[in-house]
Amino acid sequence: MSRYVILLALCIAARPGLADPQLDRVIRELKGEVRANQAMDHMYRVYETDRWFTFPKFQETAEYLRNAMKAAGLSEVELVSPPADGVTQYGYWTMPLAWDVKEATLEIVEPTVAAEMRVLADYRKIPASLGMWSGPTPPGGVTVEVVELRDMSPAAIEKADLKGKLVMVRERTYANKLPFIRKGALGVISAFTENPGLRDGHWWINYWGDSGWGYTKASTPLVCFSITPRQADFLSDLLARRGRVRVRANVETRYYTGAYPYATAVLKGSGSDEEVLELGHTTEIGANDNAVGVAAMLESLASLNRLVESGKLRRPRRSIRMLAMPELYGSMHYVATNTERIRRTVAAICLDTGAGSYDLANTEFAFILNPDVARSYTDALLLRVADAYFSRLPQRRSWHWVPFMTGTDTFLSDPLIGVPTVWTYGQPGVNTHHNSEDVPQRVDARSMRDLVVTTAAFLYYIASAGEAEIPWLAEITATRGHENLLRAAAPALDRMAAVSKAGELGRALHAGLEQVAYCADRDEEAVLSVLRLASPSGREKLRAALAPLIQGLRASEREQSRRITNAANRRAAELGAATPVKPIAPPGSAEAARMVVKRKRIGTITLDDLPVDQWEGQPSAAWDTRLITALNWCDGRRSLAEVIRLTALERGPSDFDFVKYFRFLAKHGYVEVVETAK
Repeated sequence: MSRYVILLALCIAARPGLADPQLDRVIRELKGEVRANQAMDHMYRVYETDRWFTFPKFQETAEYLRNAMKAAGLSEVELVSPPADGVTQYGYWTMPLAWDVKEATLEIVEPTVAAEMRVLADYRKIPASLGMWSGPTPPGGVTVEVVELRDMSPAAIEKADLKGKLVMVRERTYANKLPFIRKGALGVISAFTENPGLRDGHWWINYWGDSGWGYTKASTPLVCFSITPRQADFLSDLLARRGRVRVRANVETRYYTGAYPYATAVLKGSGSDEEVLELGHTTEIGANDNAVGVAAMLESLASLNRLVESGKLRRPRRSIRMLAMPELYGSMHYVATNTERIRRTVAAICLDTGAGSYDLANTEFAFILNPDVARSYTDALLLRVADAYFSRLPQRRSWHWVPFMTGTDTFLSDPLIGVPTVWTYGQPGVNTHHNSEDVPQRVDARSMRDLVVTTAAFLYYIASAGEAEIPWLAEITATRGHENLLRAAAPALDRMAAVSKAGELGRALHAGLEQVAYCADRDEEAVLSVLRLASPSGREKLRAALAPLIQGLRASEREQSRRITNAANRRAAELGAATPVKPIAPPGSAEAARMVVKRKRIGTITLDDLPVDQWEGQPSAAWDTRLITALNWCDGRRSLAEVIRLTALERGPSDFDFVKYFRFLAKHGYVEVVETAK
């Protein structure tokens, strides 16, 4: 019997929920070693430069992190300078133009108002009062009228007289600023915020391209200010009472070709050329978003390095890399320009996270998992790390897990890239997302400690995992698979009990059986994902040793399928219908069945190089979880009908016209659609 089989048998016999002794020891060592105050210092320093959100300040942040990585004893420290030229693409993300600010102010000049309400924006006092990539005013500033648009429909905008004026709006404007450009407006005063309760908080506008997020060479300069809810109410009331309000706007900004820098370094492994990656973004205004994430990454590696250097932990087999970069733009550059290194990267964790106060509700950590197309042992491991750590704290803290969602640098789980990637997100207690109220005083050193320990333990366990650890990883992944099957069956059983017409039972039965079978398939792949950690010579023996776990999952699948089938027959009898109930598949699209989508580049499709008036009503997939899920399932072999089916099983049913969407993408060269004979 191979050593793999013996170790696996021992793991199967272990008491469920028991943490691996190696993991427990790593957590104990980290709890004694992590310097939360040092992490807080890093957070303050990153916040202090990034909150100005200009490219010269981003350079200062990157240089600080490079020096801090060296001081922490890390290896292969590098400052990388991707182009910020508004043209170059990595994947389908167009790098933005560099941008800088000298000054920017906005003040009411007519009618006369109280001094405390006169100045609506002053970049030097509150940077977020100016929108990122705002265009300049004429030199010396300009005095213009303000108009408020409460109706943002195209018809209302078309009727409005906006020429040469500043337009106050309360909705998100950066989905499409083009109507204001066409109407000749000087710019926008945004009163939008995610949290109106932050009465004196300025929402940070960082999305000012004409066709996407960043400002590219094809974008149009437009002045952009952001005011607080209190100021917005005051200005709105003033307009209603006086009918005419004039403001003095003075904005000195410039666009130029520069760099969008990032820093990277490694805790060197003992010999393997493989890596484990932690990544999180710089270049944001907030302490919780995302100076906390960057600081936690740095302290995670610094703590592990101290433990390794002192001999308390063995040097891991694999290197652990830190990547602190601009969100999406930096990580896309890294992935696109380091293809060989990415091939050797076995797993990743993204830290786009806050570290909120222990004394506020809703500050618990959420752990976001891989998409189903990349379901992995890393999901189960992250949750075991969280349980092993949080369950032993003197002050018990809640945490939870979340299915895959987009919104940050987790696209590495894309099968074209192939790095399973999980995400840690900590609620700050109060929603200060992209708000000037996201300040260091809202960060709790105790939450920072929790974040550093759990991150470092996760990284170190994977970096160190070898023959002895692989069976336990397979076992906890299989355990989660059994739990997933129960979760998959529960809604089907509820639906069966609620069916009121016998004719609906066949469709409900088919949906339930399909969901359970899909879940079993995904979790079989998750168990087999541990093979990535084995040596090439040991993988076949390990695969054979995993057979009992796979068989167990398939037995659970059959059991849940029986439960659903029995529930359907029972409900049929209650409704006086014939049994047994036969599953009935829903009708599919014949056109989708003939289409095979072949992807051309890695990552999401932003459409930022296509003018909005050519989008034909189609959405950008930069952040759209539904579209990204479908794109991930497009492997160049599956029919689009199968992609639609898998997307529905992962995300739920949708009436979105995927055929039309992928035809649109093919028309503009983003994907290739191959017609088959089906």
